[in-house]
Amino acid sequence: MSVLGLFFFVAIVGLTLFVTYLASKRTNSASEFYTAGGGLTGWQNGIAIAGDYLSAASFLGIAGAIALNGFDGFFYSIGYLVAYLVVLYIVAEPLRNLGKYTLADMITARFNQQKIRGTAAVSTLTIVLFYMIAQLVGAGALIQLLLGIDYWIAVLLVGIMMTTYVLWGGMAATSWVQIIKAVLLMIGTIVISFLVLMKFDFNILKMFSDMKSVTPAGDAYLNPGVKYTNGIDTMSMMIALVFGTAGLPHILMRFFTVKDAKTARSSVVYATWIVGVFYILTIFLGFGAAAFVGSEDIVAANAAGNMAAPLLAQALGGDLLMSFVSAVAFATILAVVAGLVLSGASAFAHDIYGQIIKKGNVTEKEQMKAARFASIGVSVISIILALGAQSMNVAFLVSLAFCIAASANLPVIIYTIYWKRFNTTGALAAMVTGLVTALVLVALSPNIWSPEGTAILTGTALFPLTNPAIISVPAGFIAGYVGSIVSAKADERKYAEVTVKANTGLK
Repeated sequence: MSVLGLFFFVAIVGLTLFVTYLASKRTNSASEFYTAGGGLTGWQNGIAIAGDYLSAASFLGIAGAIALNGFDGFFYSIGYLVAYLVVLYIVAEPLRNLGKYTLADMITARFNQQKIRGTAAVSTLTIVLFYMIAQLVGAGALIQLLLGIDYWIAVLLVGIMMTTYVLWGGMAATSWVQIIKAVLLMIGTIVISFLVLMKFDFNILKMFSDMKSVTPAGDAYLNPGVKYTNGIDTMSMMIALVFGTAGLPHILMRFFTVKDAKTARSSVVYATWIVGVFYILTIFLGFGAAAFVGSEDIVAANAAGNMAAPLLAQALGGDLLMSFVSAVAFATILAVVAGLVLSGASAFAHDIYGQIIKKGNVTEKEQMKAARFASIGVSVISIILALGAQSMNVAFLVSLAFCIAASANLPVIIYTIYWKRFNTTGALAAMVTGLVTALVLVALSPNIWSPEGTAILTGTALFPLTNPAIISVPAGFIAGYVGSIVSAKADERKYAEVTVKANTGLK
């Protein structure tokens, strides 16, 4: 176990626990637990959104994907960045004006139906679990490398810590942990990128030219097709990435932590700048790892390439930089999984328990108690699933969560805000069809089935694409349209009311 690694690890843990302790003193109501009382400023929430978004998939998964697959790995960076335009122009302001704590609140502002709230909550929990698996897999590999402990112990350690943040600090603690980790992550990424550029004499053209000779792919490294040889599969993955962000529950939940829609918009602007700079710098992380670590060593450390960034830090800055980067990556995972646990717990405690089981007749004390029990439940299930997914690339796992979000949540969000004819039947049809289609096609895909036994199960995949978004996203929109057309007309007065609220914030 590296002494430096242990030092940075303890420092990060100590800082985040101190923040949680301070936040716990202010977390006395459901509003403070779920949304930090709506008291974050635009820049605070913007950095926190970026912190939520820059997950293990971004720092560990994309760096490894670019290092091993070149341009094909950069698809993830492009998709994640463009996705924020959808959030900024379509979702952020109406969501803030219509919602309270969760996505289901926003939808039921127009359709006050328990069936819709329950379906939205199930969709949220499904997305949270997929995303959580990715973060915990990255955490396990990282802590295994940093501290030299077994993967399963590392996963349990992260699971216990993330649950602690949510149980005691709620959204306030989660937000400030995300702000701290976003700042540290950007510092680490900029330092590594600077060192990589220095190795190439600060000549970007030279860097691109040299990459043709330092990887097994040769000239093909800088062109699409090293990993994604099927153009339809690539397009499907990009659809998931671009449209999935606008349906991610832990991102959507962040818009309820500010006081009004104007602040929500400014939050997205701040987040977009931070995210944009980061994803441009992933080129330097990936290229640097390919050139100065090598694909063999990257794969030897982790078959999916998730340790490319820490290994690059070690190659360029020794144990000091590697320990710092690994500890920051650990903070990255802690912050994201805390946000995920909170969104999953909110879906259960507020939507399922508070509004469906108790029919709204629930005290804040009862709701917070339910949220804390739900936090433990989400954490335990995620840990169990992550223990069996060690060999999967975290960027790929997150792309599946994005697929489900784009298929099940985005159609109902857009229709609720912008289509007068949309009704309860359409909302249910959109969510159920998008969710089921995405899950079934993933279960039949090459990610699960492989004749060589390299996937979870041995056998022939019945569905050829690794990401089903090109089918499941249109299926969600079509189901919402058909369900609305074949059933009774919607209440146009309610739509007019929702339109006014969505655009003005009037209650």
